[in-house]
Amino acid sequence: MTFDELKALDHQYTMQTYGRFDVAIDHGNGATLYDLAGEPYIDFASGIGVNSVGYAHPRWVAAVSEQAGKLAHISNLYYSEPYARLAERLCQRTGMSAAFFGNSGAEANEGLIKLARKYSFDRYGKGRGTILTLNQSFHGRTVTTLAATGQEVFHNYFFPFTEGFRYANANDIASVEGVAGHDVCAVLVELVQGEGGVNPLEPEFVQKLAELCAKRDWLLLVDEVQTGVGRTGSLFAFQQYGIQPDAISFAKGIAGGLPMSGILASERCAAVLGPGTHATTFGGNPICAAAALAVQDILDDEAIAGVKEKGDYLRKAIEQMEVPCIKGTRGLGLMIGVELEEGVNNKELAAELIANRLLVLTAGGNVLRLLPPLTISQEELDQGLEIIRHTLS
Repeated sequence: MTFDELKALDHQYTMQTYGRFDVAIDHGNGATLYDLAGEPYIDFASGIGVNSVGYAHPRWVAAVSEQAGKLAHISNLYYSEPYARLAERLCQRTGMSAAFFGNSGAEANEGLIKLARKYSFDRYGKGRGTILTLNQSFHGRTVTTLAATGQEVFHNYFFPFTEGFRYANANDIASVEGVAGHDVCAVLVELVQGEGGVNPLEPEFVQKLAELCAKRDWLLLVDEVQTGVGRTGSLFAFQQYGIQPDAISFAKGIAGGLPMSGILASERCAAVLGPGTHATTFGGNPICAAAALAVQDILDDEAIAGVKEKGDYLRKAIEQMEVPCIKGTRGLGLMIGVELEEGVNNKELAAELIANRLLVLTAGGNVLRLLPPLTISQEELDQGLEIIRHTLS
């Protein structure tokens, strides 16, 4: 199929809910992708952070293939080995006590919201279900997670939105206390705000927030959908902030390219959601869980530690480019924001980079967002940097 034929098929038979770039990807290897004509692209996007171990990693392919030939799906009415082994691995590596598996980041955040509200209901009864989130946050595209998102641009069209959310400013504990009240049950934060502009929270603010939550018996919930699974240089970003959340959500990179998500709960929250209170048909799918176990094996502690080195290298190289349109960089590990000068449109620049065969993303605040596969090679990093240098100059 040619690109024009594929594009025509898409426009005729799929809802036009995405502003797609003019490229069709056919296959990949490592952090290099190939279009329908066989032309190579360096990937600094990893499917919006999903392809954590790149493309066609032999250990990942073997795990998926073996499980597909054994058991694809059975539902949560029965036990199966892969999800149980994955739950054990994640809990042991995080200090958490229990896992719940789902399918998408928004679904995982819905699970956090339900967990917090039931925890509070069990202890205090009705009237204490409000969750505080931060301005410039993003937590998903369901009606409830859109309401949780602290960006007014997303609060449109789909009225009425779910009630029970208030918003505070990041890195401002007085702002959090200013919107608090007796109806609050939890605070939900991204430790690096991805869609909002790749904005890392200040450690001092996060630690004060944890203290406030403990004092008022609010649950501290961390949205690790984008920051998790080694993306920031530790298995989860919270492990770099000196805190132990009550629960976290994860998705994107967990299964290396297959749809999987979940939540991890602390000991005091592990039994909050009992039988009949929360469920999902595909959660803990054996193939996805087998893929996630392979990702854990590939991204061992040594590989994850190397993510910081790669991120530092990438940021330093970009900051040293003698081009007028870059204001600076920010982020953690291989979750990098490149802030652009006024007058340079991030979406137009992303399109130019993609035309020059480098896949990138954008974020709020006129930022280019870079999320390369965590296994990207030095050669691929340098090839991507050369495309940035060439395009910007």
